[in-house]
Amino acid sequence: MDGRVRGRFPPMIAAVGLAMALALPAWANGAGGTGDLTPLPAQAWHAGHAAHLLERAGFGGTPDEIERLAALGLEGAVRHLVYFEGVPDDAAMPGFDHSGVFDPGLDPFPPSRPATTELAKADGEALGIKVKAGGNRPIQPVVNAFFYWLRASRLETDRVAQWWAGRMLATPRPLQEKAALFWHGHFATNEDKVRDYRKMLEQVELFQARGLGDFHALLVAVAKDPAMLAFLDAGINVKGSPNENFAREIMELFTMGPGNYTETDIREGARAFTGWNFRGMDFAFNPEDHDEGEKSFLGRTGPLDGEDVIAVIMEQDATARFVASKLYRYFVRDDLDPALAEELGARLRELDFEIAPFLAMLFTSRDFYAPASVGTRIKGPVELVVSTYRKLGLEELPGVPDFNVVTGSLGQHLLHPPTVAGWSHGRSWVTPGLLFERGNFVLDVVFPDIAFVPPDRYPPYGGGILAVHERLRSGMDITAATKPVGVDTGEDSMAASNLLADRDEAFNTRYGSYRGWQMAIERVKPIPRHTARVDLAGMVRGAGLKNSREVVDYLAGRFLSVGPDEAALQRLSELLASELGTDDIETAQTWLEEPLRIVLHALLSLPEYQLG
Repeated sequence: MDGRVRGRFPPMIAAVGLAMALALPAWANGAGGTGDLTPLPAQAWHAGHAAHLLERAGFGGTPDEIERLAALGLEGAVRHLVYFEGVPDDAAMPGFDHSGVFDPGLDPFPPSRPATTELAKADGEALGIKVKAGGNRPIQPVVNAFFYWLRASRLETDRVAQWWAGRMLATPRPLQEKAALFWHGHFATNEDKVRDYRKMLEQVELFQARGLGDFHALLVAVAKDPAMLAFLDAGINVKGSPNENFAREIMELFTMGPGNYTETDIREGARAFTGWNFRGMDFAFNPEDHDEGEKSFLGRTGPLDGEDVIAVIMEQDATARFVASKLYRYFVRDDLDPALAEELGARLRELDFEIAPFLAMLFTSRDFYAPASVGTRIKGPVELVVSTYRKLGLEELPGVPDFNVVTGSLGQHLLHPPTVAGWSHGRSWVTPGLLFERGNFVLDVVFPDIAFVPPDRYPPYGGGILAVHERLRSGMDITAATKPVGVDTGEDSMAASNLLADRDEAFNTRYGSYRGWQMAIERVKPIPRHTARVDLAGMVRGAGLKNSREVVDYLAGRFLSVGPDEAALQRLSELLASELGTDDIETAQTWLEEPLRIVLHALLSLPEYQLG
């Protein structure tokens, strides 16, 4: 998966109607919900409700998992998913396996390559590496180290995302990971700016540990989290020159929403957070940078500090309404009228902002199981990929196709949200081009790409690094090898080389970029690269299915929250019978697998599969 529309839908998708793959059905808007938060009667509970609950409070499941959840009854199923009753301790899930890529001298990491080389020139040292006493390019080792950490942190961050997705797939506590995914989009930070996988990992672990607890405590923890402090420029928020980034975002995006504060509140809030910073992996308060003067914030006046400001924010009705509404839209449906938003805010406040009981209330409500709520939420890329693997019955995340490349091409690269506002949701996930990519993902699972190249072993940022690599391997010196692609490498163009590639003879930036990548792949552990262990023939045999229509009905029931119409099911059945050469499953036992994969690809490319 590399972002191309590869046109890999041909006869199999034509058989079920390409037009269906380019437009969602009208009922996907989720209109007509009741908004009734009273509990669903226990006798109304059934396996379909269990499947819906597992889809929203997790990432879906197999028929056996749904059957076990249904057997618990409504109350038991909700307590199982929300409070982990009867679930093994989370300690059984493996923690992240660090590659050991961080060196103490890298901290604090300079903001840019020019800042790094200027520091090296001024101090004779940077990133824990001394400038060479003589010889050519004396600052080159420092430049190499700068690019090494950029590459290594990025690669290790992708390993964190792979590890996290593996937990989503295998965990017996799916809501813990689903809630962490929600908070990652809510309190969005991006490794491209943080540039330290350790901080990104620590933030994910914070969401996993506290995502279902007290929102006030979570908000304070996030405000003191090194990833958030780095992402929203805490280091330049100092007395006399406050930076307003965090003060603005904590109100606009994290708690109250637009229109519930003034520009004065932003300025005064920024003053309250002055002095908040981090040192290494820990929160650090610098008293000399803190403004101890009086501030007026949301009607409260005094020598307020950051925690005081957060406490005032938590007192606002807008905060309960905003947070409750956002949780509702994520776990229930987008359709939310003002009266229901007010009621949800009141419920969250009554529960002292405890997230688990609030979600339990939602998951037991009539509204959650109303027709307008079931099968009307468009699955985000991470949900789509993980739920596909779960419904296939996989127990570990495949390395082919690459999880980060797939989800990135679909619009959601974990730990790389596009802005501090996180990702857009809903119909933004399903443009025509993205629908093709979703189908390509399924194709890459059932028919693995034999041209797959591991992106963590291959430079993803163009041909420049590879050009340098090939030139050096051919025997060129650094100056000639690092000329931009297309520039003559002969001796008669040496002056041009110096101008374009070696403006500062103290170092060579293009060589540093190349060497940094080389150093990174020496130390970053590779992502395991097995393909998905798919056995559709075994799945069909285990279900005792006799003919193509029974198979199609079974697969639709297993993978889709909303069934296709009869015409689509019939076309899929005819497609399977055609590929098998018979309608009798028993007769086709020895060649069953490939036709099943063709039909599954067609089924999971339908618009209904995008809904959960």
